[in-house]
This record gives sequence, structure tokens and C-alpha cells, in this order.
Amino acid sequence: MKILVTGGAGFIGSHLCERLLEEGNKVISIDNFDDFYDFRIKIKNIFEIFKKKDKYSEFLEEMEKKSLDKKEILREVEKFFYCDSYRIYYEDIRDSESMEKIFQKERPELIINLAGLAGVRPSIERAKEYIDVNIQGFINLLELCKKYNIKKVIQASSSSVYGNNKKVPFEESDNVDFQISPYAGTKKSCEVLGYIYHHLYNIDMIQLRFFTVFGERQRPDLAIHKFIKAIREDKEIQMYGDGSSARDYTYVGDIVQGIEGSINYLLKNKEVYEIINLGNSNTISLKEMISTIEKLMDKKGNVKEYPKQSGDVDITFANINKARRLINYDPKTEFEEGVRKFIRWSEI
Repeated sequence: MKILVTGGAGFIGSHLCERLLEEGNKVISIDNFDDFYDFRIKIKNIFEIFKKKDKYSEFLEEMEKKSLDKKEILREVEKFFYCDSYRIYYEDIRDSESMEKIFQKERPELIINLAGLAGVRPSIERAKEYIDVNIQGFINLLELCKKYNIKKVIQASSSSVYGNNKKVPFEESDNVDFQISPYAGTKKSCEVLGYIYHHLYNIDMIQLRFFTVFGERQRPDLAIHKFIKAIREDKEIQMYGDGSSARDYTYVGDIVQGIEGSINYLLKNKEVYEIINLGNSNTISLKEMISTIEKLMDKKGNVKEYPKQSGDVDITFANINKARRLINYDPKTEFEEGVRKFIRWSEI
């Protein structure tokens, strides 16, 4: 099957592309390599997809010798990895003209939209940009699905849509009218827009609410990655709040399994519009997360408490009964084991 994955060079996207390729699919990966963090990290992710991590430094050295800029390097990446089963395109989902050229050329059968600006806190400072990327980019994809008669779509939503929901664990049927960050608002908007296109144009769609995904290749701005780096380098760990806030940490391999289950469900069913939680259904406090990292690294961190940040929710906690029932979702990786895997990966 030919599957188009946006955000395909990112944390979750690269793991998903790797799995899809292993199962014999053809993958069309699109990523704009946003400057939210060093674009070279995503290039490294692509090398890892193909088990060529040892070739990454050699490739970059060659690019530096040629004095290529970012755009030129990424065009070289496109050519380097081009093959029958995989394409990586350096494009932006907001660019409707460029996106249409890809749709015309590749004719994908299913779309998985993982692209978008992430992060609650930066969305407060850059609300307009988040709305432009996350909402307008998604609309562009839906319009192309309508035009090219693509009937199967999976969209990445987020546990942040629940806001400070007082009822735990969070269920898909809960009221989600009270988001507390622009990022969360964009994800709720995409759920609503997704239903509209499903209703008007018979596009089968699953919106997956991801709960605090972690694991190898995790973005460098996320807590587990930052804290491990800080402990390793004897730097300060900034703990916002008293450490009682809790998250439903979900290992990236389990998230990928949930996406695969969603693909299978879409292919077997028609007239589908579903919102599904993908979490681990277990909460870990911020203090517990830090202590787990310290234990696994056998080293104490220099923890300093700061005031709670605007937009941060108190807890995320997924009810995954619907995911188990519909898509055979079965998360298997416990938090400590997932952190251990990340630490091993980050040491190489």
C-alpha cells in the first residue's frame, strides 16, 4: 500500500515510516524540517529508519565540505534516500501548490498527518503561526484528499484537548470545550474540521489523541530528553511546579502499534469517523519521572523548582477501552523500560 506520512522525519513519524517499510508498504514522507530544533536531528532520524546511523556523520561532513546551506542539504537528502519504496520530500503542508504536485505524482492511498507545530508553551507565544500550520495545513491535505478521491485519513490529535478535565481517566466522550493553550485549540479545531470533511465528502477518518509520547528519537525540547541531558552534563533540571503534575507517558512503539491498528480498521470499514485515545492508561508524576531517570542513570540531578507554566495541565490520563476494542491497541512498554531504552539510545 502507498501511504503518505506528513512529519515523517520527526520523532513519531520516523518510527512509523520505519515500521511501515518493514511491513512492505511504500512510504511517501513529507517534512518541512522546521527550525523549532536543529534540522540535522531529523536527518539523523531518517538514517536510523534505514539502519544507517553510522553513515550520518559521514554524510554531514560531505555536505559541509561542499558548503551547502539547509535547503541544499535537504535536497541532497531527498536524492540520497530516493528508492522504489520510500520518498522523502522537503516540503511544507501549508504550500498547497507543492503538496498538490506530490499528490499528482505519488497518488497515495492513505494519509497520516503527523505534521504540525508542537508544544503547549511555545504556542502561547506563537499562536498565529500554530493556527496557520496546524489548521491551514490540515485543510490543505483534506482539500487534496477531496480532489484526488483519497478516502482514508489518520490525523494526530492530542491529549491536550481535554484541558484540565476533572474526570479521570479521560474518555473520548468527555466534554472537550475548554482547552487552555492555542496548541490544544488547534487540535480540537482539526477534530471538528475532520468530521466536516468526513460528513461532506465521505472521507473515512480516525483522530488519534496521543498522550505524552516518549522514547528513542524524542524531540530535544521534551522533558525526558532534557532531563537526561541535564543530569549527564551536571546541569540544572528546571521543575515547573511542585512536581505533583502527572502525565500518561506512552512509549513510541506502542503509539506506532496504535496507528497500525487504525490503518487496519480504516481499510476494513466504511463510513468511519472515530476519535481514539492512545495512551498507556497509567500516570507518572513529575517527581516520579525525575527519580526514575536518576535511578536508571545512577546519578542525582540538580533539581530546581520554578513556578508552574501557563498552559500546562495538571494531569493526563487515558481511558483506552475504545482503542482496545476498535483497533486492538495493547500498550506493552512500562515507563521505566521505555526510559531505559531512551537512555541506551542516547548514549550511542
